[in-house]
Amino acid sequence: MELELRFFANFREAVGSKTIRREYEEGATVGEVLGALESEFDGLEGLLLDDEGDIRPQLSVLKNGREVLHMDGPETTLEDGDSMSVFPPVAGG
Repeated sequence: MELELRFFANFREAVGSKTIRREYEEGATVGEVLGALESEFDGLEGLLLDDEGDIRPQLSVLKNGREVLHMDGPETTLEDGDSMSVFPPVAGG
């Protein structure tokens, strides 16, 4: 299945593009895709998932515009044509 992956701020810099398309096995989960991205891009290694495979705190991951933490978190299943957006923690005040 093909997914559109969108990156923001320093994650965009690590990937080298705002949007990429990648092929994954049918039924892949958000956690599996994030793990694959950490392996593919050195600049993302250790930034997306913690040691238990959970999405790092303060990170926002959206599936088709909806926060995956309000679904099944890293176990959220993706489908062909889905978009997944990855936002780093935001600081400011």
